[in-house]
Amino acid sequence: MEMYEDLGPVGEGSYGVVIKCKHKGTGQIVAVKKFYEKPEKTINKIALREINFLKQFRHENLVNLLEVFKQNRKFYLVFEFVDHTLLQELELHPKGLESRTIKKFLFQIIRALEYLHKNNIMHRDIKPENILITQSGIIKICDFGFARTLTTNGDIYTDYVATRWYRAPELLLGDSKYGKPVDIWALGCIAVEMASGIAFLPGSSDVDQLYKIVTKVGTCW
Repeated sequence: MEMYEDLGPVGEGSYGVVIKCKHKGTGQIVAVKKFYEKPEKTINKIALREINFLKQFRHENLVNLLEVFKQNRKFYLVFEFVDHTLLQELELHPKGLESRTIKKFLFQIIRALEYLHKNNIMHRDIKPENILITQSGIIKICDFGFARTLTTNGDIYTDYVATRWYRAPELLLGDSKYGKPVDIWALGCIAVEMASGIAFLPGSSDVDQLYKIVTKVGTCW
């Protein structure tokens, strides 16, 4: 981290913190994701998964990974800096976004998911916090710590993924052989939230989440 000037934290998750930094040599503003040290085995697995995905795939609507390094047993990922999220945009518009803005954002999110799904990748944590928005209105999906490659050999996937409010019914019911539709479910929840300004299915527990799904969506899923 000696080559970067710390300008302060901009976000924090379950497995690391994101810091706004300036490269001392070039002056470039970047976002540096620093993973926590413990639990080391879990953190390393998540960090390496995110690194592998972002090195392998490039798309206009996916956040751009610039550099990776390890220091004092901690992983550091250096990204292009985008300081605004869809969550913050929703907080600025509590009654919902304009129709034109919704269409613009949805189109880009769908493009990103189409790219991932064509490459047999599930993101598994699509939510407003993980959708970045540049100053020019370009969407950048970020945080690939839960992303997973789909296989054809009957692999079992963990059901403990996705933030509860955006978690598909099959995940809540413990299905371990789910697929790409879990990302589409989350996208649908976000679409409703952008239109109304209110989270569509804000469950307080997994049971309450299922109750809200049945109440608002029905059982034909």
